[in-house]
Amino acid sequence: MIPTAEQLEFRALAREFAAGEIRPHVEAWDAERHLPDTLFASLAELGFLGMRMPEAHGGLGVDTPTFAMVMEALAWGDAAAALAVAIHNGPIPRVLEGWGSEEQKAHWFPDMASGQVLGAFSLTEPGAGSDPAALTTRARARGGSWVLDGRKSWVTNGDRAGLILLFARTGADDSGREGISAFLVPRDTAGLRVVDRERTLGLSASETVSLELDGVELPEEALLGSPGDGYEIAMDALLVGRIGVAAQALGIGQAAFEHALRYSGEREQFGRSLHRFGAVREKLAGMAIRLRQARLLTLDAATRLDQGEMGDQTHLPTSPRALSSMAKVAASEAAMWVADEAVQIFGGYGYMRDYPVERLMRDAKGTQIYEGANEVLQMVVAADAVQEFEGRV
Repeated sequence: MIPTAEQLEFRALAREFAAGEIRPHVEAWDAERHLPDTLFASLAELGFLGMRMPEAHGGLGVDTPTFAMVMEALAWGDAAAALAVAIHNGPIPRVLEGWGSEEQKAHWFPDMASGQVLGAFSLTEPGAGSDPAALTTRARARGGSWVLDGRKSWVTNGDRAGLILLFARTGADDSGREGISAFLVPRDTAGLRVVDRERTLGLSASETVSLELDGVELPEEALLGSPGDGYEIAMDALLVGRIGVAAQALGIGQAAFEHALRYSGEREQFGRSLHRFGAVREKLAGMAIRLRQARLLTLDAATRLDQGEMGDQTHLPTSPRALSSMAKVAASEAAMWVADEAVQIFGGYGYMRDYPVERLMRDAKGTQIYEGANEVLQMVVAADAVQEFEGRV
């Protein structure tokens, strides 16, 4: 796709913000494992926290390709900051717009658009990661209310958020896709508490927590959609979530490539710059090619998600879930490969915490895992490919 003038303006603003307001602080945030309130205030002031909220409710209503471009630019500054913005802007607005009542939209969208309320997404549990159908957190109907009990893992923005999109089992069975429902849970609800802050390999400044729900009572209107819609809602949310992760991975990879390119021009060995050596040039070329490929795939998936499924003659899967999975796998694998090569170009310095590429390598690893491990997403793509093939023969 060819970016529009408006999309380029959004991307340029995000890149400028990342360069001036994020990059000077990223090493300190990583060491302190903390993103400051001032960062979120600045993001809100520039409209980055309202990108995906409808214009009718005070948001900017940008399309998915624009969202992806902004996420890449912010992740070029810091992937942890970009992850917080992506969770807020990606899965939650999509499903609230598609599944929420007018009352729910009017209640939550304006405060989310202004940044007064940050969103969090809570699907994973200690025993239900790649298989959300195995979740055991339970919501029981009681006198016009829902009462939730259970435990949730790896919730980004989980302590800072004002709204948590949370999934629990409302059906009689304890397993399977049926009987899962989605709830809009205010963070300050009694009985909901943060029990652990995780220490992660990368994305150290990201607030990744575990939640415990002990008799959390919610009104009927906290239910999103109808009872039993939860699995479908979660899968819908992950479509844009995986595009967001792909964009974050691209930002990480782009940053690693630029650091390697600059360092290879400044560092001399044997009387000449590193980028004069054929082996280093081969690495730089491989980086550029992989990033370009992954970016095009990500923007294609984002465009098709907005436009709906469009068949083609390639005999490749074209469903939104396959395309978003392809983009996430391709971009995260590219980011990890590029970051690894960047560390190698830096040599011994690349292994030191004093240089940025080791952090980028740690951050890149996370993108291969969260929002669906790459091995699982490859199964998704293969299943859609087989289904599409069998439908044509």
